[in-house]
Amino acid sequence: MMRILLFLATNMAVLIVFNIILSLTGIRAQDASGLLIMAALFGFSGSLISLFLSKTMALRSVNGQVIEQPRTEQERWLLNTVSIQARDANIPMPTVAIYHSADVNAFATGASKNNSLVAVSTGLLNAMTKDEAEAVLAHEISHIQNGDMVTMTLLQGVLNTFVIFISRLIANVVASNRNDNGESSSGIYFLVSMVLEVVFGFLASMIAMWFSRYREYRADAGSAHLVGKQKMIAALRRLQQLHEPQQMEGQFAAFAINGKRGGLASLFLSHPPLEKRIEALQKSDSLN
Repeated sequence: MMRILLFLATNMAVLIVFNIILSLTGIRAQDASGLLIMAALFGFSGSLISLFLSKTMALRSVNGQVIEQPRTEQERWLLNTVSIQARDANIPMPTVAIYHSADVNAFATGASKNNSLVAVSTGLLNAMTKDEAEAVLAHEISHIQNGDMVTMTLLQGVLNTFVIFISRLIANVVASNRNDNGESSSGIYFLVSMVLEVVFGFLASMIAMWFSRYREYRADAGSAHLVGKQKMIAALRRLQQLHEPQQMEGQFAAFAINGKRGGLASLFLSHPPLEKRIEALQKSDSLN
């Protein structure tokens, strides 16, 4: 829930700044083309900034240590495994980091395939077998190979743009009708647009999280292709047996490896339930 609140708060912060600037510039919905340009500018700005800062933000958030010269056998294995998988996936070698946490987790992030990061918790490395950890790493490599970070950023930018644009158009209609009755429209316009932006923002979040769940299935399939279906299934089953890791916050939360379920809240989950991911892999007979 905290991750969802932070996601919505980030979007709202951008929208509030957008409202202030629109008020100062005097751009209203009558100028549809100008409004669309401004909506796109502010709709994409937050997501693009988050994307370009994602590596730095992720490392600082978990206090991750980038592995440049491996000091232990575990670090050597980690670097070697990521290197082999990156080569097999035909992507540049990502930055590899390890962070101390009891949580069984891993994530991938970065602005592009040429500037990506794979980070793994010590909890995962200690709790999983090498085959299981290898499958998790392949899952994260598949996220990078599929360009999921950039795709999600573009989708979020488009959604934000339409949230702002449509909200302002509707608000202008409402405010114009009130103005015909001799009432001041500026306050009504601002209030209606803000309420609609919150409502449409929730709906946009549901769309974004649906796509995030979809790409998790693709990353699972990519892992199965790189290291074998049974290894990925074993890793997911291991996660079912282990203590639920805390949800990671921020842009890189979408690349963690677990998910919760439960009623309406499941529409805001970035990851499908583990049993559904296992079932999807079991039905993929083309993967060995």
